[in-house]
Amino acid sequence: MQDFRNVENEFITGIKRVVEDNISNDKFGVSELANEIGMSRSNLLRKVQKLTNLSVSQFIRQIRLENAMEILKQSSVNVSEVAYQVGFSSTSYFIKCFREHYGYPPGEVGKKEQEEIKTAGIKKPGKPIKLVILVSAIIIFGIVYFVMIQPYIVKRQQVRTSIAVLPFRNDSNDSTNVYVINGLMEAVLSNLQKIEDVNVISRTSVEKYRNTEKSIREIRKELNVYYIIEGSGQKIGDEILLNIQLIDAEKDSQLWAEQYRQETKDIFQLQIDVAKNIAEEIKVIITPEEEERINKIPTNNLVAYDYYLKGLDFYNKAGGDLTYAIEYYKKAIEHDPEFAHPYAGIAMCYYYIDLVQIDNVYTDSIAIYADKALSLDPELTQSLTAKALSFLIKGEQQQAIPYFEKALEYNPNSAETLNFLSEFYTNINPNTSKYLEYALKGIQLDITSHDSTMVSYIYLHVSNAFIQSGFVKEAESYINKSLDYNPENIFSHYVKAYILFAKNKDLQHTKEMLIETLQMDTTRLDVLQEVGKICYYMRDYESAYYFYKKFVDAKETYQLSIFPSENAKISIVYAYMGLNEKSEQLLDNYFEYAQNNQSIYKNLSLASYYSVTGNTEKALEHLRLFKNEDNYFYWLTLFLEMEPLMDHIKDHPEFKKINKELIDKFWDYHAEIRTSLKEKKLI
Repeated sequence: MQDFRNVENEFITGIKRVVEDNISNDKFGVSELANEIGMSRSNLLRKVQKLTNLSVSQFIRQIRLENAMEILKQSSVNVSEVAYQVGFSSTSYFIKCFREHYGYPPGEVGKKEQEEIKTAGIKKPGKPIKLVILVSAIIIFGIVYFVMIQPYIVKRQQVRTSIAVLPFRNDSNDSTNVYVINGLMEAVLSNLQKIEDVNVISRTSVEKYRNTEKSIREIRKELNVYYIIEGSGQKIGDEILLNIQLIDAEKDSQLWAEQYRQETKDIFQLQIDVAKNIAEEIKVIITPEEEERINKIPTNNLVAYDYYLKGLDFYNKAGGDLTYAIEYYKKAIEHDPEFAHPYAGIAMCYYYIDLVQIDNVYTDSIAIYADKALSLDPELTQSLTAKALSFLIKGEQQQAIPYFEKALEYNPNSAETLNFLSEFYTNINPNTSKYLEYALKGIQLDITSHDSTMVSYIYLHVSNAFIQSGFVKEAESYINKSLDYNPENIFSHYVKAYILFAKNKDLQHTKEMLIETLQMDTTRLDVLQEVGKICYYMRDYESAYYFYKKFVDAKETYQLSIFPSENAKISIVYAYMGLNEKSEQLLDNYFEYAQNNQSIYKNLSLASYYSVTGNTEKALEHLRLFKNEDNYFYWLTLFLEMEPLMDHIKDHPEFKKINKELIDKFWDYHAEIRTSLKEKKLI
C-alpha cells in the first residue's frame, strides 16, 4: 500500500505545477485552481490548509513569490517586469508581499546573495520553523495593525453620489491611439474627483473591468456605487469622437447619453463639458473653487499634451516601465516648459523607481522636478503630491503632510493621497480620529483593488480603529466583514472577542471565544497571552497561570521580547501561585519597560507599577500626569477599574475621581469624532 504521505506530497507538487503553469495570469486564483484540478473549492481549501497550514490564496501567492525570487536571482530583469511575470498586476503590492515573505524588498535580492556568500560557513543555532513563523506573524501583524497603508478600509452605506468611471473603449482599429482614449477617461475621472460632493471610485479599482464580461449589476455590487459611466471613442484625423452614457447601476438603465464630436484642439473643452454634464445629471453641487479648477487648461500646446498622455499611459500600466513614461514626459516639457503636469509626473516616476532600489538614486531629481511643478501650478494635485513624495523619500514624513492635506483639499477623491495620510496617522503620528476619517474614505474609493486576504486585513484594521474610539456597533460590522473575506484570519477572531466584550461585558464569553481562537493554532503566543489575560481579569489566577506559564516558557526558551507590557499582570499571577522570585523578576522587567515607554501610556504604566508595590503617593502622581493625555484607547475605560494592578489604590477617592474624568473625557472625544464623521458622511 502506498504511503499516504507520498500521496499528499504528490498532491501538493501537482497543484504547485498547475499554479506555475498559470503563473503570469493575475486572474488565476482559488476558483480557477479548483476547476483546473477538478476539485470543489471547499475540499481544496480544507486539504491545502491541512497539508500546508496556508489558505489556498496564500499558497498561490507563496508560489508566485518563490518564482519571483528565482527570476531575480538568475536575471537582471527589473522588479516591475518580474511582478508581471509572476502574476502581480500591481508592482507596489508585489513589493509589499515580497518584503513580508522574505524580510526585504525585491530590489535587495542581489545584495542579500552577496551577504549570504560572505557569511557562508557561519552556523547559527536554529529555531523551530513554527515558532519563527509565529514570531514573524506577530511582528508583521504589529506592523500591519498600526501601519497599513493601502488601506485603506470598509464600504460605507451606498450613497446617491457614488460613481465609477469604467475604462473607455477604443472604437478605432488603430491601436496606437488607445492612449488618447485612456487619457480622456483619466481626464474625466480627474475632473469628477475634484468635486467634493461626488464619491468617485479610484482608477486602480475600475481598471480590472477594462475587458470585463460582468454585468452592470455585478460591477455595481462589487464597487458599491449608484452610477456607472461607460465611454468609447476614437481619434479620426484631427477629430475626436466620444460616446458617453450615464447608467443607474441598480436598475441597469441608461439615464443620459451624449455623443461628442470635436476637433483635437478642443480636447480640454471636451473633458470639461463631459464632467460638468455628468455632475448636472446626478445633481451634485460644484463650488466656484471646484469649477475654477475643472476649467483650468493644463497647456496650450497640443503636441506637449499628446506626449504627456503617452507618458501617463505608461505610468498607469501595471508592471509598466516608468522610464518610458519619463521619456515622454521630458518630450512634453521640451514642447512646453511651462506645463506643470509632466514635471510632477517625472518626480513621481523617480520616487517609485527609487522605492524598489537598494539605494536612493533620484532624491535630488525628485525634489527639483517637484519644486518646478509646484512653482508652475501650486494647486495641481500632482504637484502637491510630488512635493510630498520628495519629503517622504528623505524620511521627512512630517514635512510631507501639509502637501498631502492640501492635495486632498483640491482633489477630495484621491485614493493615493488618502492612503498616504492613513499610513501617517496610524504609524508616524497616531491619531485615531484622523486615521478613521482618511481610512474610511480611502476604502470606499479603492477597496476592490485588493485580493480577499488583503481586504480581510483592511477591514480588520478599520474595525480596530473603530473599537479603539468606542464605536462598538461599527467595529462589530467591519470585523464580521473581515471574517467573511477570510474566516481563517486569527487576528480578526480575537479582536472580535474583545469587541463583543465591549458590547456585553461578559468575560466568561470572551474567554470561551479566545480559547476557540487558540484551538485554531495552538502555537500562537499572542492568542495564548490574551487567554491568560482574560483569566487574570476574571481573577481566576490558576487558569491564568496555566496559559501564562506556556507563554513565558516559550519567550524564555527562544529569547523573545514580545509583549513586555504584560509582565506586571503575569507577575501578580506568579505571586498568587507562590512563585515569588519569578514574580519579582517579571515586575522588575516591567518597571524597566515602563521607564523607557515613549507612548502616551508611560505614566499609566508607572502608576500600575507603584500601585502594585504599595506606593500610593507615586501611583496617584503618575495617574494625575496620565490624565492630561488625549486620544487613549477605549480599552482603558473598560478595564482600568477592574485592573488587579490597581487594587492598592482603586478605593482611594482620587483614583475614583480620575477614573471618572478619564471616562468622561473619552466619551466627549468620541462624540466629537462621531459628529465629524457624520458631517463627512463616513458613518
